Amino acid sequence: MKDFLQILIVGIGDGSVYAMLGLGLVVIFRSTGVLNFAQGEIAMFSTFVVWTIHDLGVPMWLAVIGGMAGGFIIGAIIHEVAVRPVGDPHQKPLAVVIVTIGLFLGVNGAAQLIWGTVDRRFDPLFGSGSVNVAGVPIAWQKIGAMVVLGAIAFLFFVVFQKTKLGLAMRAVASNSESAGLVGIPVPRLLMLGWGFAAAVGTVAGVFTTSVLGGLGPNLMQLTLIFGFAAITLGGFDSLVGAIVGGLIVGVLTSTLPRYVEQFEKMPLAPAFILILLVLLIRPQGLFGKKDVTRV
Repeated sequence: MKDFLQILIVGIGDGSVYAMLGLGLVVIFRSTGVLNFAQGEIAMFSTFVVWTIHDLGVPMWLAVIGGMAGGFIIGAIIHEVAVRPVGDPHQKPLAVVIVTIGLFLGVNGAAQLIWGTVDRRFDPLFGSGSVNVAGVPIAWQKIGAMVVLGAIAFLFFVVFQKTKLGLAMRAVASNSESAGLVGIPVPRLLMLGWGFAAAVGTVAGVFTTSVLGGLGPNLMQLTLIFGFAAITLGGFDSLVGAIVGGLIVGVLTSTLPRYVEQFEKMPLAPAFILILLVLLIRPQGLFGKKDVTRV
């Protein structure tokens, strides 16, 4: 029983990271209607920014804040330079998706040129210690991931539900053309959406390094798949769904390989099977809204 509880806690901690990345994916999807395949690589790049700041002697927490600011700027610049010139993503979704795939390759290559291909050591944000709860050791890093996820979720709730900025972003997500007609600066809000997503991705990248034990150019590629599984389960347009989906995916990918022999050598199999089942049974996800069209 203690072994199961420990595996469960590990899964929840990992799922918190998947949920963080999923939140960024949902923010961009709600704004543009397309999936950002470069979300993981942008997160990896901004995590390298965190490592660079920390390597200069800056305390870890301040380095993370600096990396989030850098990630926000990187996301905003990418939107203005690479995404916006393509055109309205609601009218040209395939073109924007192709751009994000190109960004996936380009950002990864840029990280290798700047920082090389050797993995860098990264201090855990909450240290390497643990605390015993009912005889089950729980790493502070896992607890920290859950706390940070809760803080990010609360911040997003406040921004999207209680501020004029959030109202404007929801209007753009609902109907960008009508939002533009009433004076809402649609391109600027899309830029902010990309910036917010990159900033959240930075935090996900920082926690992922503690799971993998190092920071390298391929840091977020597996995590991105789990992030896609999370938003597929929870709903592409639901922030709550990203959190719930991320936690469920984390638990499944942690427990199934331990108790089902067939999954032991296929860690990605639970995520792919989950994506397939959700798309077949409930394409909009658990919390997503079903598109309704007039006949």
